[in-house]
Amino acid sequence: QVQLVESGGSSVQEGGSLTLSCAVSAHPRSRLCMGWFRQAPGKEREGVASLDTDGNTRYEDSVKGRFTISKDNAKNTLYLQMNNLKPEDTAVYYCAADVAVCLVEQKYWVGADFGYWGQGTQVTVSS
Repeated sequence: QVQLVESGGSSVQEGGSLTLSCAVSAHPRSRLCMGWFRQAPGKEREGVASLDTDGNTRYEDSVKGRFTISKDNAKNTLYLQMNNLKPEDTAVYYCAADVAVCLVEQKYWVGADFGYWGQGTQVTVSS
């Protein structure tokens, strides 16, 4: 069983920064591949960033150079550092995890591949 709890969402001004955290509770031997997704009102969920078990990362084009995904294994916590935030980044952000998705080439990961999700945290960016 895997449990994910996000935190760190807030309201910020355009150009500001936020760091989202996702506390991961899982078997110590679990090898989880992880991702951050977001869903804005009236829009479909989209992948933002992903991290495989070898530390490889991928980013959605609109956040490249602004967002950084990382994981502190000692703290069992996944992070999403978000800089230079824009109003279009406004959404509920979710972290997700799964073991089986690691078998799929990272560039093909989609939300449906992840079986474990957090409850989401709201990020609002105002201009």
